[in-house]
Amino acid sequence: MNQRFTIRPADLPALAAFECVARHCSFTRAAAELGVSTSALSQTVRKLERHLGVLLLRRTTRSVGPTDAGARFLAGIGPGLAQLAEACESLEGEGDAPRGLVRVALSRVTYALFIAPHLARFAREHPHIRLEFGLSDGLSEVVGEGFDVGVRLGEAIPRDMITAPLGGSQRLVIVGAPDYFARHPRPTAPRDLLDHDCIRLRFVTSGRLQRWWLGDGDDDVELDVDGRVVLNDMLAIVDAAIAGLGLAQVFAGLVRAPLASKQLVRVLQSHGAEFPGFSFYYPNRAHMPVKLRCFLDFFRAANRPRG
Repeated sequence: MNQRFTIRPADLPALAAFECVARHCSFTRAAAELGVSTSALSQTVRKLERHLGVLLLRRTTRSVGPTDAGARFLAGIGPGLAQLAEACESLEGEGDAPRGLVRVALSRVTYALFIAPHLARFAREHPHIRLEFGLSDGLSEVVGEGFDVGVRLGEAIPRDMITAPLGGSQRLVIVGAPDYFARHPRPTAPRDLLDHDCIRLRFVTSGRLQRWWLGDGDDDVELDVDGRVVLNDMLAIVDAAIAGLGLAQVFAGLVRAPLASKQLVRVLQSHGAEFPGFSFYYPNRAHMPVKLRCFLDFFRAANRPRG
């Protein structure tokens, strides 16, 4: 190889600087991430280009982006830089209390089911770990959006991700408020639901309405129920049911307290639908950071199915 293309260990900061600018397509955003001035970052990248004898970035007054050579160079160094970052991150907290930031992508429902009930205890037991939750009912891309881990139903997890089951199987139950049942008879069979005001869930990602699925151990029934209220959030559906706006089919874990306080009444108890539950998912990494391993172990143990 021509000597001018030799990469030295001292060039690693410049490689990381170029990767950051190319990823953001912006010197300003890259400088903010790296904690340096824009002018210092620009000088570092120009010095790397002079050393290599190749223009890596195409700069205009409006945009910054890799040249063809820069794109090939980025594809070559990217995996190596990521592996170095993982190796360094995996040492964080070794020999000491685990520390650092863990970013988690999950829905409001999964946060309410699996995280919120145990968050205060986690904070007490791991005071040096910071947590950031991205709450969205859309399907977050963990890697592309900068998250360490996500939570989804198993069937929705990309095949190239590592998974860890969370909370066991889940059950959907049908509930209504006493006020609603003061005005409507209680259903005694699944098809009675077709004559009721049912609060519908519209999926954020697909836009389709959820059909109600019921099982009795022998036969499964799927119904296209109707109702005057449609929401795209199951927690909001619970609130609407408590307000007497109709019947709701929701995760059993979301209505334990309203059932105990008699704000809600469960019906068709022998027809609860059960299905495989949620999982943590995260990229296949050579080195798992201690902080992430600590987070996964704690919340999986906290939500382990009883019995």
